[in-house]
Amino acid sequence: MRRIVVAGASRGLGAVIAHHYVAAGDDVIALSRTPSAGGDWIACDLADSEAITRVAGTIAGAVDVLIFVAGIWEAEAFSDDYSFAGSSSEEISRVVAVNLQAPILLSKALLPQLLAAGSARIVLIGSTSGLDNIGTPEVAYNASKAGLRGAAQALAQALAVQGLSVSVLNPGDIGTNNVLDAKARGGMRPGGNLPMSDLLVAVDFLLALSPQATLCEVNLIPLGS
Repeated sequence: MRRIVVAGASRGLGAVIAHHYVAAGDDVIALSRTPSAGGDWIACDLADSEAITRVAGTIAGAVDVLIFVAGIWEAEAFSDDYSFAGSSSEEISRVVAVNLQAPILLSKALLPQLLAAGSARIVLIGSTSGLDNIGTPEVAYNASKAGLRGAAQALAQALAVQGLSVSVLNPGDIGTNNVLDAKARGGMRPGGNLPMSDLLVAVDFLLALSPQATLCEVNLIPLGS
């Protein structure tokens, strides 16, 4: 049984990932502002750096895996109604804080627990929006996800000598009911969708690698994109 911390576990992809590993028999610690769908929930606003440090200090013992899934975006993002000029400074700052600052700070805050596990793994859930020249206009979201790729690459270098593996997984649109619904009514730009099962298979694969191997980056591109 592994001990897995899932950050951003209250809804969306994080809730599915938390439930998936609870069902697999793992000991899941779920971090989120609102109650999680599975695991032992600890309330944490991931935009608050002090809350991250405080919550990490309450997690005693070794942690085998940290999966950072939390992600937020601007109002009207991924639709033709998105406006960079209409994004407030507060909105931009919060997107960057949750999507980029928080995974860096949480990885650092949990480093003693991860190192105590011996061969721990960090998996950061990014987005194809962070890939080069993807051609969509969501400035804060895209910048945060591009930054997450850079952070993952640097963390992988910084922590490899201590036997800790770091990967970033960049999926395109996941075909959840909400996404399919939004695309059907024109609330999101059209494009291909990945089944949620593909994301779970990709995370399972990363966690199944031996301690002698790491895969720094995985891009899951929907057909039809």
